[in-house]
Amino acid sequence: MKIIVDKSIFCGIILFSTLCADIFLGDWKVEKKEISTLINDKTSDRIIEIATKLVKSEGAHNVTVRKVLKELGATNRVFYNRFRNIAEVLEIVYKNSVYRMHKALKKEYDGKQDFFDYVTHIATLALTNTYEINLYFSSYMFENSDITTFNCDWWTKHIKELIEFGKANNLIKDEVDSDKLSYSVWCFCRGYNADSVIREVSLKEAIKSFRYGFGIILDGIKKQAEPAPMSRAKYS
Repeated sequence: MKIIVDKSIFCGIILFSTLCADIFLGDWKVEKKEISTLINDKTSDRIIEIATKLVKSEGAHNVTVRKVLKELGATNRVFYNRFRNIAEVLEIVYKNSVYRMHKALKKEYDGKQDFFDYVTHIATLALTNTYEINLYFSSYMFENSDITTFNCDWWTKHIKELIEFGKANNLIKDEVDSDKLSYSVWCFCRGYNADSVIREVSLKEAIKSFRYGFGIILDGIKKQAEPAPMSRAKYS
């Protein structure tokens, strides 16, 4: 039987990451109209495009209406006829980034590969893909607790589903509390990712340390195989 598992399940950094939408492959459609009921046209798209460029070059916390308009070559009226403030634009930029990440990470799990090797692999890919997002949006994410809460709820829901899959297939210990573990994994991933970005740890070193720590978590929840019957023959 082919099992479908989303690669992004174990990290989100969390995201960690931390903000989402149909960003989340169907949960919440990311459209400018969702946030603003003002003018929605090609100029709106251009403003988002410029904001995205500025986020990558200066970080989300340094993006302002004035900088966007300078690049656009337009007046305040052009901006405020389309968005109420720069926060609306940054939310769209962030959600578009997360949407692309989730879409890129989607994959099928056919059951042939070791389950825990697979989980470690997709968790590492998630860290790699979210590292850059957090680098650009670190300050912004922590200042927007409502989006953080939404992202936490989304991540823990999908982490729990994967844990339940492992328990149902006799791979994870029956006594594991899926709710508590899913939240613990979220906290581990989000905290680890945030620290790596803040302290400017290289992606290579971040991945190395993450795989080590994440591996210990997985070792602790694995269901051990039944020991083989002991031989009655005397040891010689």
